[in-house]
Amino acid sequence: MAPPIAAVRSTATSESEIRAAERTLKAGTWSITAGAIVFSVLTVTPLVRTVTPPGWGWTAPILPVVVDAAVIIVVQLDSVISKLGGAGGAWPALLRWMTGVMTLCLNVGNSALDSDWVGVAVHSVAPLLLIVTAEAGLAYRRAISSALSRIAREQAEAAEQQRAQRDAREQRERDERERARAAQEQAAREEREQAERLERERAEREESRLEAERQHALALERERTAREENERAARIEQENAAREHTARMERERAERELAERRRREQSDRDREERERRDRERARAEKAAAAVAIPAPGRRATSAKVVGQPSRIVESVVLSDEFAGLTRDEAEAALFELYRAARDASVAADWEEDPLARPGGPFCGSNLGRRLGRSDASGRAKVKPKFERWYEEYQKKKAGQQELVGVG
Repeated sequence: MAPPIAAVRSTATSESEIRAAERTLKAGTWSITAGAIVFSVLTVTPLVRTVTPPGWGWTAPILPVVVDAAVIIVVQLDSVISKLGGAGGAWPALLRWMTGVMTLCLNVGNSALDSDWVGVAVHSVAPLLLIVTAEAGLAYRRAISSALSRIAREQAEAAEQQRAQRDAREQRERDERERARAAQEQAAREEREQAERLERERAEREESRLEAERQHALALERERTAREENERAARIEQENAAREHTARMERERAERELAERRRREQSDRDREERERRDRERARAEKAAAAVAIPAPGRRATSAKVVGQPSRIVESVVLSDEFAGLTRDEAEAALFELYRAARDASVAADWEEDPLARPGGPFCGSNLGRRLGRSDASGRAKVKPKFERWYEEYQKKKAGQQELVGVG
């Protein structure tokens, strides 16, 4: 059973009060500790200075500072350990009492040496108060930690009871909802099964009626389809006959046109071939005439190939052969002569032809001379360029012949 609301409120109030009391204890403890430390330093320093050798009086404040540092350690660690709910054992207690006794002795030492018992009583107030405050503070902190632990435990138990009651209430509500939903589903299922049974019976009756109508419609459709098939077969046969006749007439006409086009194309090719041969023959004669003219002041040499007509090969060619032409025009004109001579050559290898061999009019050196250049330029540039142009010419010629053959 959950604790009463008043009990929970009382617990919360007690915890807040305990926290406030803990803060008050901490502030008071540190205030007393700070005051005792300052008072101890001021009281103990003259006593230590009286027993310090001359020249070392400046070290007198070190001893009270060391003792007070031990006091700070005791107070702080006691506070932490008490919060953790533990106990430091005998050594922390010994340190606590030893620092307290040392502080007391050092504070009353000067008055005791002077037999000033009033001073002894006055100077023992702060150390005794610090000792008692440390012990009382330790007891207070342990009691506070115990109370806080008890309150936390009670709150956890109360929260656990509330959670268990809430879970039990939610489980009861879920069970009730589940039972209600199961009852609704059962009723809906029975109603649905009844409706499905009625619908199934109606559907069966409707299906029987539709089946009879469908069979009748199928019989009528089969009769109509058979009639349409016969009509379509007759129509297709007529269309096929007409299409075959038209295709045959079109094929015959296309064959006649193709034969006529091929005849005209063959006639055009024959004419173009004759014209080409005439042009090549004219260029070859022109090239042969140009080759046959020896250079003035030079002696011509001749070479003869077995099975080939004799040709005159000149070793030096006129350098002003293409005077008046630009460089590109001179190269084009000389290439035409080169191409005509190579087309007319009957040698298996053009480089073995007397015209192309060293000393011939179409060797690399003489090609450079005929264009007014050096021998090296003719061999390295002119001859390779003419060979490339000749390959392009052969490819173009082959392409034109393929196009004529396709047509």
